[in-house]
Amino acid sequence: MNNFQLEEHPHQRLNILTGEWVLVSPHRTKRPWQGKVEKVNKDPLPTYDAACYLCPGNSRMGGDVNPDYKAPFAFTNDFGALMADTPAGEVLTDNLLHARGVKGICRVICFSPRHDLTLPLLETADIRKVITLWLEEYRQLSADPAIKYIQIFENKGDIMGCSNPHPHGQIWATSDVPAELIKETSHQKRYYDATGKSLLQSYVTLELEKQERIVCENEHFVALVPFWAVWPFETMIISKRHVPDITHFTEAEHMALAEILKRLTTKYDNLFETSFPYSAGMHQAPVNDGAHPEWHWHMHFYPPLLRSASVKKFMVGYELLASPQRDITPEWAAKKLQSLPEVHYSL
Repeated sequence: MNNFQLEEHPHQRLNILTGEWVLVSPHRTKRPWQGKVEKVNKDPLPTYDAACYLCPGNSRMGGDVNPDYKAPFAFTNDFGALMADTPAGEVLTDNLLHARGVKGICRVICFSPRHDLTLPLLETADIRKVITLWLEEYRQLSADPAIKYIQIFENKGDIMGCSNPHPHGQIWATSDVPAELIKETSHQKRYYDATGKSLLQSYVTLELEKQERIVCENEHFVALVPFWAVWPFETMIISKRHVPDITHFTEAEHMALAEILKRLTTKYDNLFETSFPYSAGMHQAPVNDGAHPEWHWHMHFYPPLLRSASVKKFMVGYELLASPQRDITPEWAAKKLQSLPEVHYSL
């Protein structure tokens, strides 16, 4: 007799986008916690900070002065990880030491002139303005044939390495396709070639039927905890329509994306009544690389908090050396997030 139960017994789950496995150990949620506790900064941010490099009218470290912007604002990162003028070159020694030059452009996206307004605190119409700027930047960057991939992302919170509290994100455009995207392209293409369908469209259809990991949805998007989630409260936003990148969304879909971003990030803040930290980013088709009919737009959210606003999940030991592992199940995390109100706790 098979008594195996996902909610009780250790098991592995397959990430269908990358082909990697995650170990789930639900029985470990009963263990006491005596690990590290993070300090939580509860001090409210001012609407404007004269010392902030991103506030309107202020000087940045590179010497440039921000305009007195009234809407989302973008500029080239003064200390970008990539440079557009990197000379071509490669090092290969005895087939053991291999390096090659990479070109790219790093842009910074200030979400609002307000120093204190994160995505969940912005009005939906103002998040729509952020999406408009993402779209404009994507189109401009993809016009350069040397660019092969464009990563739109946000690091929120100092424990995620965010160097400035002014709400902002980044866009890195690179002359190569990064490793994570190579994996996702490969697995989506394999499924598409075999079935003629989008891997994530089939997955979303199944998730909507089962209703076990859905956090929230609207007409055009679903926010869910992936079956294979690694981080305790990891989520994905997936478009219900199969499109390869942000340029294919309609005006109605852009508004729906703004709405579901506000709803999901509000639930995150409400979970532990704190400005919830995360790394989040869109995954979409490579550019200037031929057709990618297999690609389906989605957005990952990787938040580190585990038990409270002060207890963080660390990737250590077995997780670094062998396989990612989680204790609370994705189903439990989804139900918890789904149950939270969509009005911000601070209001």
